[in-house]
Amino acid sequence: MSKIRPFLKWAGNKYQIIERIKAVLPPGNCLIEPFVGSGAVFMNTDYERYILADNNADLINLYLVLQSEGEPFIDYCRSFFTDTNNREDRFYELRDVFNNTSDNRLKSALFIYLIRHDFNGLCRYNSKGGFNAPFGEYSKPYFPEKEMRLFHEKSQKAVFQVADFRDVMRGAEPGSVLYCDPPYVPLSTTANFTSYSSGGFTLEDQVDLANLARELAQKGISVVISNHATEFIFNAYQGAEIEKFDVQRYISCDGDNRGKAGEVLALFNGGISA
Repeated sequence: MSKIRPFLKWAGNKYQIIERIKAVLPPGNCLIEPFVGSGAVFMNTDYERYILADNNADLINLYLVLQSEGEPFIDYCRSFFTDTNNREDRFYELRDVFNNTSDNRLKSALFIYLIRHDFNGLCRYNSKGGFNAPFGEYSKPYFPEKEMRLFHEKSQKAVFQVADFRDVMRGAEPGSVLYCDPPYVPLSTTANFTSYSSGGFTLEDQVDLANLARELAQKGISVVISNHATEFIFNAYQGAEIEKFDVQRYISCDGDNRGKAGEVLALFNGGISA
């Protein structure tokens, strides 16, 4: 099948390397993603069931509203994509609404608006949990109607959860396969953009993730993890089958510094196919 683009812009989006990921993912009756992000892997694989989790509540709430409503919600979201709303002052007004509203439907629609109108499609939060990515100054932001419709259709096979990756992984049952796309370890001490949701992701979290993957593999449940190709990661992923390759980086504050970076796909092989 042809590749399906996610409807959200997202740092670390796996659309670009989806064929590599599919080649490594074992068969199973359920794909579990503890870091679902934009859902590129979900949208481009064909498992019977999906458990899709993230600790970003705004993201999961959006997916739940789209899953439940479909077309009426898509129409509602489209109403925010106007020339009037594509101005800097209006962007910051709507960002304030997003950060203060308790209306879940409105917040979900504004989440799409913000990601599509902000700088580089960043999903970024301040220390208090407020969305704080700046205005992007695009001439005509794309409204992802087709992609949202496809997501709604496929989401009928999915369960969405706001959860820590540890809880998601510990709940995995035999026959499941896990794909983990955590915030990557920094390539350098200055390249530390890891806060896709408020709270960040530490090196200790990276080690916990690798240890849980080993535990699941020993129980016959295979786990695939993506990350940067660093010495830290090679040490943390000992025992896994590792594929290393280069990937073009598109999200960077420095437009002239979006070169290739080493990346790995690590398979902690449970050795049991469903």
